[in-house]
Amino acid sequence: MSDIKKVVLAYSGGLDTSVIVRWLQETYQCEVVTFTADIGQGEEVEPARAKAQAMGVKEIYIEDLREEFVRDFVYPMFRANTVYEGEYLLGTSIARPLIAKRLIEIANETGADAISHGATGKGNDQVRFELGAYALKPGVKVIAPWREWDLNSREKLMAYCEDHNIPVDFAKNKKKSPYSMDANLLHISYEGNRLEDPWTEAEEDMWRWSVSPETAPDTPTYITLGYEKGDIVSIDGKAISPAEVLTYLNKVAGDNGIGRLDLVENRYVGMKSRGCYETPGGTVMLRAHRAIESLTLDRESAHLKDSLMPKYAELVYNGYWWSPERLALQKLIDTTQEHVNGEVRVKLYKGNVIVAGRRSESDSLFDASVATFEDDAGAYNQKDAEGFIRLNALRLRIAAKKGRKMQ
Repeated sequence: MSDIKKVVLAYSGGLDTSVIVRWLQETYQCEVVTFTADIGQGEEVEPARAKAQAMGVKEIYIEDLREEFVRDFVYPMFRANTVYEGEYLLGTSIARPLIAKRLIEIANETGADAISHGATGKGNDQVRFELGAYALKPGVKVIAPWREWDLNSREKLMAYCEDHNIPVDFAKNKKKSPYSMDANLLHISYEGNRLEDPWTEAEEDMWRWSVSPETAPDTPTYITLGYEKGDIVSIDGKAISPAEVLTYLNKVAGDNGIGRLDLVENRYVGMKSRGCYETPGGTVMLRAHRAIESLTLDRESAHLKDSLMPKYAELVYNGYWWSPERLALQKLIDTTQEHVNGEVRVKLYKGNVIVAGRRSESDSLFDASVATFEDDAGAYNQKDAEGFIRLNALRLRIAAKKGRKMQ
């Protein structure tokens, strides 16, 4: 007899997690609580309620977390200009700590003994979910069916459904993408199938949020993003919520062929993985944020942030959102954003995000009287540069006098 009486499952309503509901009920003889989060995946989440009810689930949580997702997770990450391995904008990674947080909160609310998820034993998500869970509830029991059962193919999952009276009409009749996909307001990812050959180009009809740059409009689209403390708070002068920002940017950037990415990344579990990503809004956000920082951030603050960003990105990718080191880095990053206020005008054109202008009436560090190529009326004494250069060259001159080779 299992000592697990109640489990909270991260439940999508799809084939895998529907099988997990019944598997948990029969393997652990326990009650299952389902949690379905709307984080902007673009699919209706309410049907998950009927599917869960059909399998005898009595406690069903379906929540709209889109604003919390962008406000408390995406925005803080973009304040750091976060990019993993020079390319990946961490669309899947950043959603996992929010889901882990709600799994633990619901477990506490319902008195559950354990949580469960449908991540496989090969990927990063199992690590992200579980690191987050243990950080927030150290003694929690985590059940990861993919590491326990032998249902390692779609055919076996379907056979299990037939043998255990699991309603799967939705799985049989719905046209299924050949790719393993994950979607939220920040991105869509595609893995598997033909993408497992890194030499094979992705099919054009795979992409869902963006047109190809070749077929994008011949006329550019201009938008103006308003910033307060490093976060976008308005578009074209209109105040807008975090989730609305990303929804709008995904649409307008996708329509201009922006946001496609094809990469081979290093998973935390050790293997290399080829994946394709669509991040239209995030691509605009990254470019525009760097533009407003270029105007308002002190040089050394900006360079310090750039030097720390790869570590911050690694922490997010590997699942350490709730770690003390990520929290410490976040405080430093947020401190630098105090004066990152103003506007950035970007031009979106055939896959490109082009900065067309930036301004900050209160916080710009750009001083035209000093930087001008015209007469600066004594604002900058060019003779000062001579001593500056000689002092900085001192160590080089001493080494050269000692005969040390410099080439």
